[in-house]
Formats: sequence, structure tokens, C-alpha cells
Amino acid sequence: MSGSHPSPRTLAEELRNRPDVDLSALLRSRPDLLNPVPGDLTQLATRAGTRASVVRAVERLDAFALQTAEALAVAPDPCPYDTLAGLMTGDEDAADTDPQLRAAVAGRLPEALAALRAQALVWGPDDRLRLVRTARELLTPSAAHPSPTGLGPTVAEAASGMSPGRLQEILATAGLPATPDPVTAVAALTSLFEDRAAMATLLDEAPAESLAVLDRLVWGPPYGSVTAQPAPHLRWLLDRGVLLPVGARNVVLPREAALHLRAGRAHRAPEPQPPALAPATARDPEMVDRTAAGQSFTALDTIEELLKEWDLGGPPVLRAGGLSVRDLKRTATALDTGVHTAAFWLELAYAAGLVASDGEADERYAPTPAAEDWRQLPAEERWVRLATAWLAATRTAGLVGTADTKGRTLAALGPHLDRSPAPEVRHRVLALLGSVPPGTAVPQDAVLARLRWERPLRAADRAAAPGTAPENGRATDHNAAQNAAHAAHTAPQDLRSRIALWSLHEAELLGLTGRGALAGHTRALLETGPDSDDEKARRAAAAALAPLLPAPLDHVLLQADLTAVAPGPLERPLADALDVLADVESKGGATVYRFTPGSVRRALDAGRSAADLQAFLTAHSRTPVPQPLAYLIDDVARRHGQLRVGAASAYVRCDDDALLNEILADRRADRLRLRRLAPTVLAAQAAPDALLEGLRAMGYAPAAESAEGDVVITRADAHRTPPRTAPAPVPDGPPPPDATLLEAAVRAIRAGDLAATAERKPGPAAAAPAPGRLPRTTSAETLATVQAAALTSSALWIGYVNADGAASQRVIAPVRVEGGFVTAYDHTADEVRTYALHRITGVAELADDAAS
Repeated sequence: MSGSHPSPRTLAEELRNRPDVDLSALLRSRPDLLNPVPGDLTQLATRAGTRASVVRAVERLDAFALQTAEALAVAPDPCPYDTLAGLMTGDEDAADTDPQLRAAVAGRLPEALAALRAQALVWGPDDRLRLVRTARELLTPSAAHPSPTGLGPTVAEAASGMSPGRLQEILATAGLPATPDPVTAVAALTSLFEDRAAMATLLDEAPAESLAVLDRLVWGPPYGSVTAQPAPHLRWLLDRGVLLPVGARNVVLPREAALHLRAGRAHRAPEPQPPALAPATARDPEMVDRTAAGQSFTALDTIEELLKEWDLGGPPVLRAGGLSVRDLKRTATALDTGVHTAAFWLELAYAAGLVASDGEADERYAPTPAAEDWRQLPAEERWVRLATAWLAATRTAGLVGTADTKGRTLAALGPHLDRSPAPEVRHRVLALLGSVPPGTAVPQDAVLARLRWERPLRAADRAAAPGTAPENGRATDHNAAQNAAHAAHTAPQDLRSRIALWSLHEAELLGLTGRGALAGHTRALLETGPDSDDEKARRAAAAALAPLLPAPLDHVLLQADLTAVAPGPLERPLADALDVLADVESKGGATVYRFTPGSVRRALDAGRSAADLQAFLTAHSRTPVPQPLAYLIDDVARRHGQLRVGAASAYVRCDDDALLNEILADRRADRLRLRRLAPTVLAAQAAPDALLEGLRAMGYAPAAESAEGDVVITRADAHRTPPRTAPAPVPDGPPPPDATLLEAAVRAIRAGDLAATAERKPGPAAAAPAPGRLPRTTSAETLATVQAAALTSSALWIGYVNADGAASQRVIAPVRVEGGFVTAYDHTADEVRTYALHRITGVAELADDAAS
């Protein structure tokens, strides 16, 4: 607060005295206040006090700032800074006060208070601090919504329904003189509890059992229950007002009494500093980078395997959307991984725009056209595409298999998997891992503890569950309730903690981390901050990862057992051709391919000849083509296409009638229901594709035939979806405004506030509207005033209705008036604009000091 300004009476007045840089900081931290841009500072202050906006702002406070706000909520309103400091640090002479903790709290308190001021949750000078009314309502303890402070209502609130006679009895028992009315009686009891010496003297006379009851209530919950005939030690507390009734069988420890027992502290355990990221484990940074790079390569290989698995069309889409459990398990088996890990890879491919539904009547999943472009990129660029898609996605694979609010199981690739906090949590988890020296691994519990401190749960979620109070002289054991509350606070039950745990696991799968430490290429990706799709960061990450990935090879090693060994990743054309010609038998550091009659036939179906296959293997093998493999290719090629299958329902054509006789005599062909139409033609009642599969299952090598009699060549990549865009993330509230928008918004708010609050020159009643109302003048008065202002270069306050019917007030300096329009410098927009005179509702001249 500047010393040149008087103490503000409202939040709007304080905002009016703040510099533009502070207003920009407020709008940047609370972007919901900009939708739409407030017309003036009064509107801004009103919007900043709405419940939805305050809840969002409170949820973004760190633990100590939130504790400071909670202390203000139980302090007098307004609250001097010294009173607030006493609530946060406690009495200096308290036996259980840690001097180091007390010093840390005192040192951190101004920073926390400044954060609350910057968020417009606290206003007023240091001697009159005020918590915004809505925030006070949210954080003030009540029976329905206990506070994390564990404090209860004040004496005045708890005694509001007590009879005057009972109040006088309590005063007399406590050794206080009688008062003339209930108000002064409550004030006297309050003064007793706030007087440290007098309260200590009173409690010195208390029975030991009474003090034990207070020990159980002092840190909350402060509520309890008693029988109709309380035990003597409970009656001692009730007779002196240390416990006050809040119902027929319920009592409460008043706030003032609890603060005395706590030595003035609002919180049992203030948290002025974030938890340390410890114990950390130091690893070799080069080893971490190599491990992460190896996992990055595995991630790329897994996504490519998924695309190949779905090349001819993936599983069907459920009617409600998503993948069935059976298809998810089948995909997990194909990828040789667990169901939950398979769900992650599916969601990652979907988020990157590589798979989608085809939109057909029989809707199925399939690779998108973008998947082909992605597969042609260098390995490091493909990884960056996956990593940036994961960082920005709001779809959360960890939810797959859980139930939604209606009890329905959430399916992979299905709806209702978006969680808005996911991108921010992922960035923050990686940023925490990046805040320690390279190669340092941080335990997940330490990461979760830091995240909880930075964004603690709301007060209603963090409060301990209410326990039961002493009954009939026997104090109820609260250990179970306290343990349950502690477990609820420490276990990762909240969404942010669960997302953080999933993020740590997924970052390891994706190669962002290696052995729990952040990889060097990930640091490069995050170097420019949370804007992870920045092109410079992408290039830097790709450049850092490229040297760590194995170089693609242009050869394989053929072996006599009809296998080929790829000692590393293969170049894209070689890998694609080999995938058609052979089946993958095993993967690892080296990939083993096996040649079978079916795989060779698949290559021949794709249009390759035996000579082509022999030449291809000779060109790409470091070893000679083994004789068994050459014989296999020649044998399958010799039989390939002897049988021709076309559409009748279906038919089989072959120049060798003996071969057709062999098929007819085979009992396995009975289900195909074949009959001879001619010596070289058989007809079938099965569909062509079923006939092809049936004959191949019998050991033959038929070829599909077109209506023109040509062999139909099949391709492995036959099915693709129409062009699809990746799913758009669901934002967590309005996006942060950029510098240009902030500057324009602050300028517009200042100009609107000037128009609303500037002093007007004395004039007719029509030109002097009530505050907050648009000026009203006749057309003639408007024209005359505007023309005069143009001649004298003076400023005017105008009301204006645009073509959409939206009314606004502006401060303008007219430059020229002609043709029914006025050209003027608009202080609100900070530019020269033209206004139609017939849309100006009225004008008012500003006082000379206001105009200047």
C-alpha cells in the first residue's frame, strides 16, 4: 500500500490504487476474471469476490498461504498483522514451540500475505487486514464444514442461543461479576478466555480428568457429546463455560479457549517450507540418459507394433464408445504387455492422432493417414511427437477400468477419460524431477508430498473426520478417527496425486525418465517452460536424443533354420518389406524373423515374384541365402496362383484338373460345399474370402482373381481412416492470457473506471446521471458538446450502444465531427476510433483535473 493513498474502504478502492503491473499479475493468476473483460474496477472487484472465482483461487494456494488464509478466517475482521502473526507463530514462551519453526513461519508470513494480496483474497493495510467475504465464508469453521485449524465457533457464536440466566450462572462460577445483559456477559467470558493469566489461574483449579478432556478436543474436532447427567469433571467445564452447549447432547470447545490451550496457534503444524525432495539417489547422468533412450526406442517400437496390428482394421468400436475389455486384452497380448500398459499405449497413439475410428457403419479403429507420415520421420522426431502429445493430453489412461460416477466402467479410447488437471500435473512432476541435479532420482512419496504442499486439497476435503466427544465422564478414544484422517491425507486418494503417480510410471514407459531420474533430452524438451509444444524445445530434445538411439541398419543375417536376425533397428523400407515376407518370432536387442509358407505367400500376394524375393534377400543379407529358404520361396511360388478364386458366389479355377479332383476328394473341403462346373472350374457357396482362407488352411496357395481374370494384389496397409485430428485437450479453466491481452485489458479497465468515477462538470440534470448509469442527452446537446470538445481538445464521457446492442461507457477525446460520425481518441481502447453520433446515448464533460 502506498502511503499517499488513504486506507481503502473496499476491495475496489484498493485495486484502484494498485499499479498496472499488479493488476496484470492479478489477471494473469486468475484468468477467469477476464471473461469478459470487466468494464471498470468495481466490476473486477465484484467478480473477484464471486464464489466460483474464489474457490478456484483458494484451490491454487500453496499450503502455507492457505494456512494463512485459514488463520485470517478465524481472526477478528479486520485483523492487525501482529494478531495474524500471533495466530501463525503462537506465544513465544510456549513450551512446545520449536524456535526454528517459529522463525521460519515469521519469515515466510509476509510472502504468504503478499501472495494472498496478489490474488485479491486479502486487502487493506497491515493494521486492518481483511479476507474477502466469500473466502471467509468458505474457510470459517462450522459444525457442517470443520476447518483444518480444528477450531470451533467463538464464544459469542456458541452462546447465541443460551438463556441470560444460564450466562450469569457461568459468570458467577467462573468468578466474574454479573453483567446487565447477555451481550456484556458474552464479552466478559470472552475476555476471560483471552486473558492468558486469568485463564491459566482458572485451569489450575480444574480436575485432571477435565484437562484430559480438553487435551482431546484442543486440536479438533472441537465438538463432542454428553449425557443428560454429565460426569463431575465434565460438569466442571460446562459450569465455567469452557465447554458450551450447541444442542441437547452436544458441546463445543469455544475458539478463544482452544487458542489459549494451543498457546495462541491456529495450526498444530504450520508448513512454511515445502517438503524436501529427499531422500534422493544420485545416479550416473549418462547411464540415466542411455536407459531413458532405450525405453524411448521401446516406446516407438510398441506404437509401431500397434499400428501394424491394426493395419487391416482394428477392433470394433463399442456402441457407447471405446474398446471392449476383450479387445483390450487381445491388444495387450499382441503387444506383449499388461492390460493397463496397453491402455496407456492406445491412449498415447490416440492423443498423437495416429489411431482413430473410421466412421463407417461397422465402425472400427484403424491407423490414420497421419500415422504413415509419422512412420516416415526419424526416430527422435517420432519420439518428440509422442512426448509432446502426452504432455498436452487431458485424456488419462490410468482411469481405464475404473468406474465413473454412475458406476459405468471407463473403456480405453472411450469417453469420460478427460481430466483437466492432467497436463499441469505432468509438467509439474517433470519440473520437480528437473529441479534436482542431473541423474538424481527422487522417491515418488517425496514428489507427492511436494505436490500436495503446492496445491493442497480444499479445506472441506482436508479436515479430519469429526469424532465423538467425552460421554458420561469417559473420554472417547480418537486414535481411530485421527489415523483415518491421516491416512486420507497421506494416501494418494485425490485426483492430482493419482495423476502424479500415473505420470511417474508413464514417463518411465515413454523414456522421459530413466531409473527414476529425468533424462537429458527431457530437460531440453522442458527447457522453455510449460509451453512444451515450442518448436525450439522440440528441436533441442530431438537433437539430444538422436545420438543415444541406435542407428537403423540396412541388413539382416539369414540363417539355415529359415530365420533372419536383425541385430538392431532396420531402415524403414527394409523393415516394411521384411514384415510382409516373414513373421516376427521374438524381439529384444535383436529381432528374429521366421520365414514360413504363409509369410512367403503373403509376399507373393502383395505382387512380388520369386525372383524379386531372392534378389531382395541377397541384397540385404550379410550372409548367403540359405538353400532351405531358397527352396521354400521357389516351392511356394510354383504352387502360388495355380488355383484362382473369384466371385460367383465364389469359384475355383485351375488348369490342372487333377488338383481339383484332389480338393473335391478332401473331406476338409466339405464345409466349402464345392461342385464341379467344368473340368477346370469348381463353384462354391462360400464367400470368396472364406473360400480363400479355407483352401489356405488345407495347405494350398490360391490367389484371388478379379472380374477381369487378373490376380488381385493385396497390401498390408489397406485400411486407413479418413483424415482425423488428434483429440483436443479439455482446458482446466480459461487459458492464461498473453502479455498483449493483459495490457489491453488493464487499459480498458482503467479507462472504464475513469469514465465511471471521474468528476463531471456541473450541467443540466440530464447530463449528470447517477453513478454507474450511462449519460443521457438529446441529439442536439450531444452534437454541440462533441463539436465543442473537438475544438477545445477536451475529453468527454459518453455512453455508446454498438451494432449488437451492447452498451458501454467510454472516455474519448474528439478530433473531428462530420457526416454523422465523430472521430476520436478512445482512452479505453488506446486508439483512434470512429463512432456513429446516433448511437451515442449521451455525453458529459469531465472536470479539468479528471480529464488531465
